[in-house]
Amino acid sequence: MRIRQPLLALVLLASFLGGCASLDVQREQSQALPASASAFGRSVQAQAAPHEGKSGFRLLSDSTEAFTARAELIRNAQGSLDLQYYIVHDGVSTRMLVEELLKAADRGVRVRILLDDTTSDGQDVTIATLAAHPQIQIRVFNPLHLGRSTGVTRTMGRLFNLSQQHRRMHNKLWLADNSMAIVGGRNLGDEYFDAEPNLNFTDIDILGVGPVAEQLGHSFDQYWNSALSKPVEQFLSSKPTAQDLKNTRARLEESLEQSRKQNHALFQQLRKFATDPRLDTWRKELIWAWNQALWDAPSKVLADGEPDPHLLLTTQLAPELDGVSKELVMISAYFVPGQPGLVYLTGRADAGVSVRLLTNSLEATDVPAVHGGYAPYRKALLEHGVQLFELRRQPGDESGSGPRLFSRRSYGESDSSLHSKAIIFDQQKSFIGSFNFDPRSVLWNTEVGVLVDSPELAARVRELALEGMAPALSYQARLENGQVVWVTEDDGKMHTLTEEPASWWRRFNAWLSTTVGLERML
Repeated sequence: MRIRQPLLALVLLASFLGGCASLDVQREQSQALPASASAFGRSVQAQAAPHEGKSGFRLLSDSTEAFTARAELIRNAQGSLDLQYYIVHDGVSTRMLVEELLKAADRGVRVRILLDDTTSDGQDVTIATLAAHPQIQIRVFNPLHLGRSTGVTRTMGRLFNLSQQHRRMHNKLWLADNSMAIVGGRNLGDEYFDAEPNLNFTDIDILGVGPVAEQLGHSFDQYWNSALSKPVEQFLSSKPTAQDLKNTRARLEESLEQSRKQNHALFQQLRKFATDPRLDTWRKELIWAWNQALWDAPSKVLADGEPDPHLLLTTQLAPELDGVSKELVMISAYFVPGQPGLVYLTGRADAGVSVRLLTNSLEATDVPAVHGGYAPYRKALLEHGVQLFELRRQPGDESGSGPRLFSRRSYGESDSSLHSKAIIFDQQKSFIGSFNFDPRSVLWNTEVGVLVDSPELAARVRELALEGMAPALSYQARLENGQVVWVTEDDGKMHTLTEEPASWWRRFNAWLSTTVGLERML
């Protein structure tokens, strides 16, 4: 013990010294600007007016469309852009969007960006340099205050405050002029827009037009004005200058030019928003329906233990979950039902509800430990008639063919991992957002989504789910002689696997998470 105490003191001191230098930055509250403040917003209001309170919706299941929609909303914005994200990875797609954001700020658009603090790890200066633009403000949510300057001290800082630091802002929201919004499962990074050569996260977003955007604007304001959101400049010893921003812009332009030369096909694919804009066409194809925007209260992350139910998105969604009577279809990238979820799903199935779930197989998931939290529930779910489909690892090909949600790209090899989150209730209502059916989404992270009352939209989301459940794309877990087996199709022939398909390393990770009892953290 005498040896360990000085070591612990040194680590704590290093952690403190790594984060003690900071600027005194004013933190002012602000609200979403009204849609009526811009010509673009007024045009949306005029389009929505005949629908008497309903909002317009369009699915964004195609990765290129999802990127195009974000870029076009930047280009159309005239008053404000509000962005809220859990992960922002560097890459050509992110750099294109940043370039467009800077151009929007140049023309006077107010840009507010709220990032979960894990995105800022080691990136404080880079992020704050963008905020040197007078029209751009950037805040980080639930920040680590000590030890931010090095990887070692950041890790130690999070470990010493694990009860708080494992609670993250998982929301994904893109809002233009408080009149159009994108919500769903995609973070920002090449892997979410089919631009990463080694991994493709298949996902679903939804474009919401009209009143739903204003609802989501209230959501953004709650997080932005929360005491948990801090200006990123607060964690720097000196504030980036206008020259720093100028230098960053020059490097950004140079890197994009290099991308254009080195990977012209990919670059042109992403640049379709400039050469073939689609927003005006999409506005003519909207499904108009009643909706409800749902989100966790930001104070959820401050709870001592499990948060109060009135703070939770799941409490708002409970009436739909309890009211389903015929069919429940769920898409969840990470699925760990826990005992409450097991009771709910088996109870629905026992009551005669057709319950189908699409999640990742062990060979496809990007987090094998989460699969370890799911696997122990598989047999009990199957015994009660819940149908389980596990997306297979989808290798890339050169044909460019494949279903929309599970498309394969024509410019490289990739593996697909399901990242979508959606629920369809009785083929009538659909919920799309950032929420996974696991303890992390229910209890620890904050989430956002939209519940839409439209059989037409529900049918489209359901179609995507059924595509993913097809035998050629997924394993269907079944029981044979009391044991779980996996039924799938290869080359048009059905066959059954008695051993879970995955590498030994993935099996070990899944086993380890179960053995050490990580379920409630997953």
